[in-house]
Amino acid sequence: MRANLSRDLGFSHADRVVHARRMGWMCDRVVEAGGTVIADFICPTKQTRAAFGEAFTIWIDRIEHGRFEDTNKMFVPPQRYDLRVSAQGTPQYWAEQALAKLRPAFDPQRPTALFVGRYQPFHNGHQRLIEEGLRRVGQVCIAVRDTHGIDAKNPLPFFAVKQRIETALSVHAGRFVVVPLPNITNVFYGRDVGYTVERIVLDESTEAISASKVRALSAAPRRSE
Repeated sequence: MRANLSRDLGFSHADRVVHARRMGWMCDRVVEAGGTVIADFICPTKQTRAAFGEAFTIWIDRIEHGRFEDTNKMFVPPQRYDLRVSAQGTPQYWAEQALAKLRPAFDPQRPTALFVGRYQPFHNGHQRLIEEGLRRVGQVCIAVRDTHGIDAKNPLPFFAVKQRIETALSVHAGRFVVVPLPNITNVFYGRDVGYTVERIVLDESTEAISASKVRALSAAPRRSE
């Protein structure tokens, strides 16, 4: 990064702020393309961290002093971080701690919201609905009805639907699970057994999203006579 993107910069505080902003910009582009980025560089001050932008922050706090005295002089310990790596513990141990926070395992015993649908295809309206469920409950189970091929409105098999859901919700990995379901058309229950059945109403623009329109955009072009 220093040899290419920031080759014009030195190590003054002002230059470090610019370098951090460029690093954040580059990371954002990789994330937008579907990748995951580890930005391994020193952000020694509050200003440089702000310039980089929001991120899952790991403070590697394993040494008293670094190799570069100018960095040591300006370094201010971060007040906000997601994981603090101390001098105790192996790299493998800390890697597992980071993974547990970034990609937690789905816990089937935690309170879970259930969403049942065809998702033919999974679109932005579905995504916002499920993200609202995640916000309210913490984790969700997305049950995909087996309607593949019964008519033109159901062109996608389960694994194609599952792949689209997992890609769209990748930032929430570990907080949702996608499972196949028979073609459920009726939901009955007896006495009150602790379930809350509720319709989530979103904003008008989201409610107006139509799966039929999304399918039409994905349809093969018609041949002209």
